[in-house]
Amino acid sequence: MIMSKIAVLGTGSWGTALASVLADNQVDVTMWSHREAAAVEINDQHRNQKYLPDVELPTNLKATASMATVLRDIDILVLAVPTKAIREVIASINTQLDHPVVVVHVSKGIEPETNLRISEIITDAMTPSLVAAVVALSGPSHAEEVCRRMPTTLTAASTDESAAKLVQNAFSNLNLRVYTHHDIIGTEIGGALKNIIALGAGISDGVGNGDNAKAALITRGMREIIRLGEAVGAEEETFSGLTGIGDLIVTCTSQHSRNWQTGYRLGKGETLTEVLASVGMIVEGVRTTEAVYLWAKKLQISMPITEAIYGILYDEKSPTVAVDELMGRQKKSEY
Repeated sequence: MIMSKIAVLGTGSWGTALASVLADNQVDVTMWSHREAAAVEINDQHRNQKYLPDVELPTNLKATASMATVLRDIDILVLAVPTKAIREVIASINTQLDHPVVVVHVSKGIEPETNLRISEIITDAMTPSLVAAVVALSGPSHAEEVCRRMPTTLTAASTDESAAKLVQNAFSNLNLRVYTHHDIIGTEIGGALKNIIALGAGISDGVGNGDNAKAALITRGMREIIRLGEAVGAEEETFSGLTGIGDLIVTCTSQHSRNWQTGYRLGKGETLTEVLASVGMIVEGVRTTEAVYLWAKKLQISMPITEAIYGILYDEKSPTVAVDELMGRQKKSEY
């Protein structure tokens, strides 16, 4: 039994899944929702029907709509809100948290205006005296499978080894195996950029390009991720692990993936506006594509797949035209 008291901010599918793991581990965990109705449903019905339909949650999992209540006496704070909401949530934390905590983030994105990774957003926005350490918890994982206690592996990455091990111990059980790693830069880059490639994989499947095309997209997409990652200080080895190729594979090949689903529907002819209006959840890859496209231009890094997906999302470029342009690029060596 882990003696830490943990708050999970956000009652989306992934936050709920991770909170359920903690509850299974008999951790004192409480979720925070900005919607009172969601907290009541979790407490009274042990359900989160909007995000995880037909999944029964542990009876010892608690929820509240009070930020002050959820932050009281905690040791670990898990941020499970969309990237674009992190600064707003941290502003509330700053006024209501009164002691330092280990901050764990489980979202995957890049801030468009600043090119900051999520750990950098946290250290930029959160009162320094409240942050004992920052840990990125990431890896190939779908909430639907974690909630059903299917075998899953994650990585807890931090420059603070003791904080990474604390998170490892809190979340690990026979269904969820957590590794530790020191390369938080590579972990965050891999987690964010794989969503771009997953959009492309969905588009490719939607237009019927086949398995050969998707294998090429995944492989060459990973080269782009590594290229940008190394430019900002990541270690290449990280991208051969769970938060690199592992996360990329599962997001590009599973129909659980919101990014794949969005790309697939775009490939079938729907507009981005139509798709996002009906998904009902944040599709991180859309915002990340814009951020990384502009970031790569600034850094003068070649990312042709990212550029192609940006063109489809934001310039209404035909997927067929985008593929033709990629295939017709100047011939070159693979490495």
